[in-house]
Amino acid sequence: MDKIIIEGGRPLTGEVRVSGAKNAALPIMAASLLTEGWNTFSNIPDLMDIRTTRKLLQSLGVVIEGTSGTVRLNASEISNIEASYDLVKTMRASILVLGPLVARLGIARVSLPGGCAIGARPVNLHIKALQEMGAEVALTDGYVEARAKRLKGAPIYFDIPTVGGTENIMMAATLADGVTLLKNAAREPEIVNLAEVLNGMGARISGAGTDEIRIEGVERLHSVEAEVIPDRIEAGTYMIAAGITGGDIRVMDCNPIHLCALVEKLRDAGMIVEPVDGGVRAAGNGKIRSVDIKTLPHPGFPTDLQAQMMSMMAVAEGLSVITETVFENRFMHVGELMRMGADIHIQGHSAIVKGVSALKGAPVMATDLRASASLILAALAARGTTELSRVYHLDRGYQDIEKKFSALGAGIRRVSGSS
Repeated sequence: MDKIIIEGGRPLTGEVRVSGAKNAALPIMAASLLTEGWNTFSNIPDLMDIRTTRKLLQSLGVVIEGTSGTVRLNASEISNIEASYDLVKTMRASILVLGPLVARLGIARVSLPGGCAIGARPVNLHIKALQEMGAEVALTDGYVEARAKRLKGAPIYFDIPTVGGTENIMMAATLADGVTLLKNAAREPEIVNLAEVLNGMGARISGAGTDEIRIEGVERLHSVEAEVIPDRIEAGTYMIAAGITGGDIRVMDCNPIHLCALVEKLRDAGMIVEPVDGGVRAAGNGKIRSVDIKTLPHPGFPTDLQAQMMSMMAVAEGLSVITETVFENRFMHVGELMRMGADIHIQGHSAIVKGVSALKGAPVMATDLRASASLILAALAARGTTELSRVYHLDRGYQDIEKKFSALGAGIRRVSGSS
């Protein structure tokens, strides 16, 4: 199994281009199930989760041309309504085929999903919403089975903002009878991207990006050509990397508006963050001030950047408190950071981080996707050599991360080895 070796202590300089957003591409690819004909989606990243989604959709009968970049999908002949455990077990986003299948075919059987062990992320909100739209739903042998002759529009209130739930039900509602109103909906940019794609297919969706989304069902949808937005989490990871290494980089093909909460915290920490044509400049001066962070649903601070910010706070001047409110098990990177000399104490849902003068290279192990990124950032700033194992997590969400960091001057390489 591959490992990544990082020689720390080099400020990053230069320019890096952000890939398409995994968390936008996955639901957009699932949306192809709603239509006949060829859908063409551009800016699809080359990631393990994308490959898993390709296999899942192909198992349902979708014809797919291309693996990344521009990908064409044709779901004219869906031959299977079951998303098997073998395909779903590695990726929670697989549940996103549930809504489109029920909406178009009236039946779906989808395995309960797996993925990173960062929290329960239950699918009960998806199920409850489908039931309120008239579907009969049962949990049998680890599978969600849903049936509906035709879904009916309904007012849906989510107890908590749920990105996957909002996406799943928004897709399902496009082909339902009547109007569906999603209240307390998630507001992430990826949901706006999906709504734009669905509207391009002929859906009637308004309010995406707010906490109330209105979907007027239509009889059928048609194929579309659309583009996936840039990955704001990847962009944020590189911006934080500039700060932790005292570097000066330009992060291109990104939208700073999608990262307002991060930009504010980075500036509070002493970094220069300013828009440039086509992206953003992020620069550190070698002195990082401590800032407190509380993860929240968008437009709050993203939980997917919490681990990366913790790495930077580990070498900041002073004491910071990082509070995780989105997922209950997202501090698994703490033990690995402490192996590198970080001073961190967990108190309930908060991590108390006391900055140290320097981290030290050490053998560390990735526990999930964003933890992997946080350990690379820590290693880039550390003295000596860090060996990161279980890097398959990284390949789920970062395209060519070691190549992109290397192009910025980092001492980083991928090698073959055991976990």
